[in-house]
This record gives sequence, C-alpha cells and structure tokens, in this order.
Amino acid sequence: MQDKIYDVIVIGAGMAGLTAAIYAVRANKKVLVLEGKTHGGQIITTFHIANYPGLPKVSGVDLMNSVYNQAKELGAEIEYAEVMKVKDEGEFKSVITEDFEDGSDEGKYLARTVIIATGSSERKLGLENEEKMTGRGISYCATCDGGFYKDKPVAVVGGGNTALYDALYLADVASKVYLVHRRNEFRGDAFLVDKLKTKENVEFVLESVPVKLIGEKKIEGLEVENLSHEKRTLTVDGIFVAVGRVPATEIFTKLKKDEGGYIEAGEDCHTNIDGVFVAGDCRTKNLRQLVTASGDGAVAATEAVHYLG
Repeated sequence: MQDKIYDVIVIGAGMAGLTAAIYAVRANKKVLVLEGKTHGGQIITTFHIANYPGLPKVSGVDLMNSVYNQAKELGAEIEYAEVMKVKDEGEFKSVITEDFEDGSDEGKYLARTVIIATGSSERKLGLENEEKMTGRGISYCATCDGGFYKDKPVAVVGGGNTALYDALYLADVASKVYLVHRRNEFRGDAFLVDKLKTKENVEFVLESVPVKLIGEKKIEGLEVENLSHEKRTLTVDGIFVAVGRVPATEIFTKLKKDEGGYIEAGEDCHTNIDGVFVAGDCRTKNLRQLVTASGDGAVAATEAVHYLG
C-alpha cells in the first residue's frame, strides 16, 4: 500500500484534470490521475476548436493527446479506473475504484489531497441519430462552433439563459435563428428575451418540441411538433442544444453542491472539505470552456500544493 500513497490524486483526465496534474507534478509532487473512460473529456468529440488561444485549427483529439502526453512525460501517473467513492480519513483521503475488493489493496489509493475534475455532460434531446450527428450539424456549444455557421440558418433548442445567450450570439453570425422552446414563456432573463425580439433574423418557435433530425450525413433540418400535434420542418444547417447539463458528481455525497448538482467552490477551487479541491465543468461557475477548465486545473493544483506545505 505504501507505494500507492500520493500527494495529489486527480479524478478525471479532461483539460482541468490533466492541467492540474501538470502543475502538481512540476511542483515535485507525486501525482496520480484516475480516469473512468478515456482521457480528453468531452472536447474530444469536437472536430475543430476555433476559440482556444494560439491553436485556432486544432481538433479536440489532437489537443488533448498533446496535453495527456505532456502530463505523462513530466511524470504524472495515469490509470484508467472508475472512481466509486472518496473518503475523508483525516490526514489521507481514500479513493476507491471499481477494481477494489475487500481484503485486497487493488483499487484503493491514498492521497493527501484530491482534485475532482470529473466534468459534466450535455443533456441530450434523445432523438434518433443524435450521437451520430454530433459534430455534423449538432452542437452543444454555440461559442465553440457558431463560427462554422456564418450566414447559414440554425436552430437553438432551450429556454434558459444559456439558450438565450446562444441565440443572441448566433443572431450576429447566422442568417436565421429559430429558437425552439417547449413552453410559451422562457425561463431565462426577460432582458435577454427583449434583446432577441429586436433581432430581425430570430424567430421564436414556442410550445414546440424537437421530434426528428433531418439529414443522412449531416443536418439538413429539424422537425418540431407543437401542442396541437402539428409538425413543422425547420430547414437548418445547424442545431444548438441548450437544455441543460449534468455534472458527474453523484458519488461525492459529502461535498456541498448547488441545486444543479455542481460542487460549490469559488475561484480558489476549495470545497467544503479540507484537502479536496474541484476544477473544471463540475464546479459552480458562469463559463464552462477549455480555457476556464485549464485555468481551474492550474489554480486547484497550486492550492493543493500550498495545502501540502
């Protein structure tokens, strides 16, 4: 067991987690990254990243492979195992993975600090071929992918502030923006709705829900249905889904979270438990982008190093 005691265990190998690993290992700390799926996080599904400073044409896979290799070459250990539980045992935090069995040391790790960087995932529409069409007309990030739809018609699905901001952003890029919402009133701020009403190329499609994606190799339209069960096809090249996100925080039962399940932490990335920090999309914050995930990772690692003394 002694060789499995780490200064820092990072849970999650996306941008936030790998950045945290890089900063912690450069501070001469023994670092383990645990990842339940594959390194890179959700950005690896993005073919072209246009808003990461200095790398305007990189793919998600290429960028995250580079960050992964950097962390490995610096000396961070990276293992693929799903974390099932984290226990605060005073001086050490016990991290239990799916490989753990009673009476065995396998799958159990001890660390003086833990950085949670498990990220979040977009809530899907649940339509047939949605996964297939992701990156081929379906996007969950208007600021990431909106530029690809300059002077093209698009649809935004959602009724909260994210959807409203997305529609405002896209109104200055796309030729036409359909804003599809299942209710007759938006959940987002009224001043955003008022701004959208001034945009001549924005059309509200209210009391309607998406029922079918149109297109074989790429999105060519979106079929919606209203409360009277009348269907309409919106001819669009892109569909931006903004119906909420789901943070991967279920297992962290002792940490304070907001009503959406995000772990509560300020810009210093401290949680309510000493020695446990949170970085990236799974923490409470206003902007969830690669650059903010990277920034969180650097901050969380620096705070962990200070905590270690």
